[in-house]
Amino acid sequence: MRAALMYGAGDVRIEDVPDSVLKQPTDALVRITASCVCGSDLWPYASMAPADGPVHMGHELIGIVEETGSEVSTLKAGDLVVAPFAISDNTCAFCREGLQTSCSHAEAAFWDGLPEEGGQAEAIRVPLADGTLVKLPVAADSALVPSLLTLADVLGTGHHAAVAGGVNERTAVTVIGDGAVGLLAVLSAKRLGAEQIILMGRHTARTDLGRDFGATDVVSARGEEGIAAVRDLTGGHGTHVVLEAVGNMPAYQQALGAVRPGGVISRVGVPQYEEAPVGFGSLFRHNIRLAGGPAPVRAYIEQLLPDILSGAIEPGRVFDKTTDLDGVPAGYRDMADRNSLKVLVKP
Repeated sequence: MRAALMYGAGDVRIEDVPDSVLKQPTDALVRITASCVCGSDLWPYASMAPADGPVHMGHELIGIVEETGSEVSTLKAGDLVVAPFAISDNTCAFCREGLQTSCSHAEAAFWDGLPEEGGQAEAIRVPLADGTLVKLPVAADSALVPSLLTLADVLGTGHHAAVAGGVNERTAVTVIGDGAVGLLAVLSAKRLGAEQIILMGRHTARTDLGRDFGATDVVSARGEEGIAAVRDLTGGHGTHVVLEAVGNMPAYQQALGAVRPGGVISRVGVPQYEEAPVGFGSLFRHNIRLAGGPAPVRAYIEQLLPDILSGAIEPGRVFDKTTDLDGVPAGYRDMADRNSLKVLVKP
């Protein structure tokens, strides 16, 4: 089969690799019909050392079940399924609490941690298939597929940011980042009732989409200037919740400046740092809380799916380019150069 492999920074190739096959009785083999490039894929694309490659890429996918192991009981060949970015049994103590990203099963993992599998490919072996995969009530060629694909990561991640931050109709919200997760954090905050949503972003096409999703204000400035603009929009106080969807230190510092006393910073951008201000002069002094983390998107699929099926939300609008596998390397370049927001892949 064919798959996308990253050999190092800026070096993604489409190659023939051994076919994915069942290895455990709890596995399913899935033929991928839709996947995509994620903003988090751009971190290794910018910095990965050649000694660390090649690695299979892709952790968001929809596909058709081709074969199941002998212990898989909820799926059958022909089912259209979506796969969250975290593999989980959906039955352990942490999964039952809605924290599938901390599943205690020995096979639980992130897709990026499986060296022989990736979503930017023609097929994939799915461990713990009963717990990981969710059947979709549409055909593989449905016009809803782009929106349904966001359930694998970016919609669930934006929703997790808002939920972890405690967004409701009484909260003012700042969203930092105009990538797909940031824009869907805007959508999620609006869905949860927030009336003031300030989007911090610099790319007009993206912030225009953010306005469509529910942003009431856009701040294009960064750093101290951007923080001052947010405070001007909020009576000098900042917002109750800041949803940080970037992951670098400047974004965290911007969140510190934009949050009001007693507020919450909810981070879902993969942190590119281990140390950050949390002491008296930053979080502690004003009772600011820090929340977020890897989104347990499996916990949210059943909640979000009906709104996609009904047309109440259209998160698939974050895809602004569609390609086949051969176009994946160019898709990475386009996203890294900010010429594309999010690339949909149809193998």
